[in-house]
Amino acid sequence: MSAVVSTPATAPLGQRAKRFMSDYPTVPLLVLLALLLVALHILQPGIINQRWAAQTMQFAIPLALLAGCQTITMLTGGIDMSAGTVASVTAYVLGSQALHHDPAVAVLIAMVPALLVGIVNGIGVGVFRVHPLIMTLGTGLIAFGCLQVYQRTVIATGFQVPDWLRWLGTGQTWGLPNSLVAFVPIAAIIIFTLRSTGFGRLLYALGDNERAARLAGVRYWQVILALYVISSLLAGLTGLLFLGLIKTASLTLVDPQLLPSVAAAVIGGTSIFGGRGGYVGTIIGAVILRVITTMLTLMQIPEGARMIIFGAIILAVTAIYLKIIEDR
Repeated sequence: MSAVVSTPATAPLGQRAKRFMSDYPTVPLLVLLALLLVALHILQPGIINQRWAAQTMQFAIPLALLAGCQTITMLTGGIDMSAGTVASVTAYVLGSQALHHDPAVAVLIAMVPALLVGIVNGIGVGVFRVHPLIMTLGTGLIAFGCLQVYQRTVIATGFQVPDWLRWLGTGQTWGLPNSLVAFVPIAAIIIFTLRSTGFGRLLYALGDNERAARLAGVRYWQVILALYVISSLLAGLTGLLFLGLIKTASLTLVDPQLLPSVAAAVIGGTSIFGGRGGYVGTIIGAVILRVITTMLTLMQIPEGARMIIFGAIILAVTAIYLKIIEDR
């Protein structure tokens, strides 16, 4: 009587590739980024150089910071639609206060509105269970109205972008943007928090199964309050960095970056339903969006058509990427 030894069937190459990319979700993003860079080089040979890379990073860094707000809130199934307005408010308040106070004091004053908005968002979502989209959209509108009132009271006092903020926003050292001095520590803290701390695990747990997390003893409102305060403060820091980059006063300075920040988080693999994602993918997503923007600019496409193409690319990339990692 002979024994029959069965060997496990080898999975098709396509399934193995898909499983590999689902286990390492940043790989397809890096492949996509490489393909875009090749296409950009074909479009205009020689454009990819050290100067272009530094400028791309300068604009990608504030977008990645704002997208960080979306990443951490989307992990719980929420979103922060007030982030753009909070960033604009912080930037405007700092510019108006820089003439009258020391830099540290001016920054603290500018961050007060961000703190207040974060507390209100956290209480609304965590305690009163208002949907995050509605809550943050409402607080964003209120903050913008308050900014308009504030502008009328300080319009005669002048506006100044501090030199240290200009250095941080537009300066370069050894061919690298000075904004990396602020971005690298913040990004490292976010990544470490999500991967290696109890608070990060709570965010994933609430997004994956809120009821189970509650039964395990998680105090939902405390986590959500801390989350939205952190998100709002991060948006405030984004506003300061964006002010140093643009160097001008505007009531809607960062508002146009709100939807791209959501797109960067989604392209980076963060699920809008919560429980899945990470900040590394978001950073790569922000760079991808900046490269796409450069490509559309080089093609001299009108603004309206550019927005249509931009939106279509985001939808296509998101759909393909989510299809790849759906088994993760």
